[in-house]
Formats: sequence, C-alpha cells, structure tokens
Amino acid sequence: MSSYKLDSQAGIETTIKRLKNAALIALQHYDLDWKCIRFNQLSDACTFVIQTSGEEDLLLRLHFERSHEEITSEIVWLDFLNEKMNIRLPKGILNKSGESIVRVELEEGSCVYASLMQWVEGKHEESGYSEEQAYQEGILLAHLHLASQQFEMPSNFKLPIWGEQSFVRAMERLTQYHHSFLSDADLRIYQLAAARVLTRLVSIHKDHENYGFIHGDLHQGNIVFYNGEPRPIDFGRCGSGYFLYDLAHTILGLYPVNREFVIKGYQSVKVLRDNWLTELETFMVMVMIESFSHHSTDPRETENMKEQQPYALAILSHYLNGMPFLFNKIDI
Repeated sequence: MSSYKLDSQAGIETTIKRLKNAALIALQHYDLDWKCIRFNQLSDACTFVIQTSGEEDLLLRLHFERSHEEITSEIVWLDFLNEKMNIRLPKGILNKSGESIVRVELEEGSCVYASLMQWVEGKHEESGYSEEQAYQEGILLAHLHLASQQFEMPSNFKLPIWGEQSFVRAMERLTQYHHSFLSDADLRIYQLAAARVLTRLVSIHKDHENYGFIHGDLHQGNIVFYNGEPRPIDFGRCGSGYFLYDLAHTILGLYPVNREFVIKGYQSVKVLRDNWLTELETFMVMVMIESFSHHSTDPRETENMKEQQPYALAILSHYLNGMPFLFNKIDI
C-alpha cells in the first residue's frame, strides 16, 4: 500500500495509528469476546496481540504488501502443516462468514487485508543458544521440508518464489538505499558478491529433493521455545525456494559452533547432498544481502546495520576469495 510510509519515525508512528483503527474494524468480523488489543510489531505486516476473555492470546495481522491470494495460500499451507506435523504452528481462524481473510476499507479509499491467527506459545532465546537448542532447530527445519515434499499445490495457489529474480530486486533496492549504512566503496563489494551469488544460483540443480515450499524467513526471531521445543512462527514470507535457502536463514545469526549443530540436527532427519557446504555458503551470503536490503529504508534499523558491517564485509571478502567461513571464526 503506497500510502504507508515507513522510511521515517513519524511515518511509522502514523502507520501504526492508522492500522490500529483498521484492526478494531477487522475484529468486528470475528465472533470473539476480546478484552485487550496490544501492538506487537510493524514489518511486512502490522500485527496486534488480541487477548480474549478466555485468556487465550490471538494474533491479528494487517497486510499492506501482500495480495489476497498470497495470504490465502499461506493459510492453506499452514492448515496442511498442522495436519502433518506434531508441533504447535500458527493456524488461521475463520471469521463470521467462514472466511480466513477480512477486507478492511479505510477512510482515504484504500484497504488492507486482515487475518487472525492462533497464538504460538513460547519464548525467544535471549541468553545464547545451547548446542541442544541448535540441534533441535535443525530437526525442526528438516521436518518442515519433509512435510513440504508431500504437499500438493492447489490450482489457485499463489506464493512468492525466492530465487534469482527476487535477489535481483533485493540488490536494486539495496543499491538505491545503501547510503544510510554503506559507503559507495562497500556497496561495490556487495555488488561483486551478488554477481557471484547469481552465477552460482544458475548452476544449482533444482528438484523435489532440494526445492519446494519453504518458511522463507526462519531466523532466530521467528523461532520460539516451549518446554525445550522449538516452534516456528511468522510464515508471512513463505513461498517456493531451495531448502538450503531456508537453512541459511536459520544459521545466519548463530555462532559457527551452533551452526554445526543445526546442520547435524537437520541431517539426522534429512540428508544433504555432497556439495551442500559450498551451496549453503552462497545462500548464506544471499540471505544476508537480502536482509540488509529489506531493512535499508527503516530508520529503526540503521544503527544496527552500521554496527554489523565489519563482520558482514569480512564474510563477503571470504566469499569472494573462495575462503570457507560458515564454520570458521572470522577476525574483524
């Protein structure tokens, strides 16, 4: 929705206020006895925690960048995963009309789509991951991919594809907005690494064993732990892509030793191909660049991105020089 400006603090505050009004309208379409609405976060969607009289929390999502078809497809896929997997996952809640999505008309003539989801109980790990937690994350992701291989796509299914074209768009965005956290000289390093990523993506074989429907954003912020069990949340970026691309999201924010345990957990369920290491390093660089691109216009992220550049540029240097970095400590 072009009327929502998220490139300044004032624009962000205005957006949250407008979308809270939209959230109150959306809730009228559900048969709920709710008592509290609380802002959660603003990113690709604006989300609110809804506390009901039964003490059950729900998550209301206001989508301003996704189509009706994409949101519907995500909920269909989540319904399938809820049937196949023995863990708590997000699940759509139908409104009074028996539909999974509500269209909310706004005063200026625009609209947003709303979806209400079951809350996934759990907490983010904030004190550092144990080897067991990392291992369990790998198992979780492998089971998601095995379930994905059993999914038969409906004829009207529509989800994004994460690959060469989406990466080109991400680099175009990064190039346009890089001045908030990158020098022109550093941008050139990003461009050289991106060119290598694109060259290698073309050569990676795509088949049923290594490609399918993926979470698309399973970083540490989208994994919560409940009684030691990792649970995935926020499937708003789910789509088609390489399974290693999904794995790269999970390991990017971890220390090298914990990355090893994620891989070990994954391979205890689903075996990786012989050349997985080289390919995974390419996907890790791809995911890192996409992340900076995504946050490049958000003033809330600027200082954090600047602080990350010494390490990020060291990774890109290793990648461009053919030096392994996935499980190695990098001095900066």
